[in-house]
Amino acid sequence: MTRTAEERQREIVRVARAAGSVDVAALAAELGVAKETVRRDLRALEDHGLVRRTHGGAYPVESAGFETTLAFRATSHVPEKRRIATAAAELLGDAETVFVDEGYTPQLIAEALPRDRPLTVVTASLPVAGALAEAENTTVLLLGGRVRSGTLATVDHWTTRMLAGFVLDLAYIGANGISREHGLTTPDPAVSEVKAQAIRAARRTVFAGVHTKFGAVSFCRFADIGTLETIVTSTLLPSAEAHRYSLMGPQVVRA
Repeated sequence: MTRTAEERQREIVRVARAAGSVDVAALAAELGVAKETVRRDLRALEDHGLVRRTHGGAYPVESAGFETTLAFRATSHVPEKRRIATAAAELLGDAETVFVDEGYTPQLIAEALPRDRPLTVVTASLPVAGALAEAENTTVLLLGGRVRSGTLATVDHWTTRMLAGFVLDLAYIGANGISREHGLTTPDPAVSEVKAQAIRAARRTVFAGVHTKFGAVSFCRFADIGTLETIVTSTLLPSAEAHRYSLMGPQVVRA
């Protein structure tokens, strides 16, 4: 049975979301169409904000209807995330109170923070709190609220109200997408509120994220590029693109 373009594209999105990425040649064989047909489908899906094309394939864009789990994030781009986390932790400076966001890269940042001096870490992330709970010089404040199953982080008014009572030296923030046009975005409005409140509470904000986040746009916007002191990513983000972001205010560090 010959599928319509819409049916093919729906199947491509389903496979991409299930597997984390798709390959043009494999899709062409699976769908029984030419590679050029698949490339055309991927271009259409990219135009609709559902995938981002890569050389030879594509990966799904996180949206209001689709978000990867923490378990999946712990398996993708891990060496890059470790380099970014190490570089981000080095930006701590003399900060004594720090917000660490939900997500796998922020979790790696938390693990890279120095243990030889007193530090208070505020977080909505259960894995971050767990990673730091036994650190001798670290006081951990876990924000209360509803726990989201995919990311194991708290959200809603309990979380934001508690955050609003703090003045923080530094916030380490993640996002599902970062673009010059739309700033920092995330799929879930409840998560967006927590991130926005953390940025309001902090004197300095550092965004840390892998190169694939750049140019991606999700559902809820929670910050402009200009609110960031520093962007930490990797050398996989082209230097010319890093320079364009730096013109908007933040220092850009490529680890």
